[in-house]
Amino acid sequence: MKVLLFTGLGALFFAYYWDDNFDPDSLQGARVLLTGASAGVGEELAYHYARLGARLVLTGHTEVLVQKVVGNCRKLGAPKVFYIAADMASTEAPERVVRFALEMLGGLDYLVLNHIGATPAGTRAGTPQGTRWLIQVNFLSYVQLTSLALPSLTDSKGSLVVVFSLLGRVPASFSVPYSAAKFALESFFGSLRRELDVQDVNVAVTMCILGLRDRASAAEGVRGVTRARAAPEPKAALAVVRGGATRASGVFYPWRFRLLCLLPGWLPRPRAWFIRQELNVTAAAAA
Repeated sequence: MKVLLFTGLGALFFAYYWDDNFDPDSLQGARVLLTGASAGVGEELAYHYARLGARLVLTGHTEVLVQKVVGNCRKLGAPKVFYIAADMASTEAPERVVRFALEMLGGLDYLVLNHIGATPAGTRAGTPQGTRWLIQVNFLSYVQLTSLALPSLTDSKGSLVVVFSLLGRVPASFSVPYSAAKFALESFFGSLRRELDVQDVNVAVTMCILGLRDRASAAEGVRGVTRARAAPEPKAALAVVRGGATRASGVFYPWRFRLLCLLPGWLPRPRAWFIRQELNVTAAAAA
């Protein structure tokens, strides 16, 4: 019965949201600042934007990795690609990154926030110092970057694209500090969307919920804890690009995450059942 219910509702919402009216030409010459671009989904985002002719400023923690991505973007046809290495754990980094992007591109059409700082799965609660680090990287730096870029995005009627996690919508076990930071993101950008709307500011806010990243570091962090399969990064990245370009309010990849987020708090059993299917509770509890 549960399988039939999920299948029917999933098919309904999949059909409803399938037509996104994506026009690849809309990204030709677009000015994009992309964070977390050195690997994983961020790297694939950079390659998609490069193929579509966007002008890019890329940032990441490890300079040599960002340089490699920059070189590949140039080979893929990006008209302009710049980079700046930055550690978002530093409170000075967001201002330096946005100032650099505005100088290099003359303004912004897209701010794509993708960087993360993670803890190993199985962590119930971290140290105060570790939690402060997570909040700075996963939340406060997002707020700083957005605040600094918003005037330019307002001028260009641009888009904020925020890549975050299912853990920002659905409470889950064994990821307390990380989940808290992601819930803060959901609240901040949800409220910002409402504020921009009532002030008639034409800046889109697209929240992108992605599954487990299929990169070595992500897989190692959840080894033995989750049964979930990793989302193919090129496909997940393309879903983000399409959602941002069409100014969608939300992107879910894989699509079943939309269904899970629609289950309200007063239906705890279906939501708990869904989560338990992808979590190896015994292994996580032992961590």
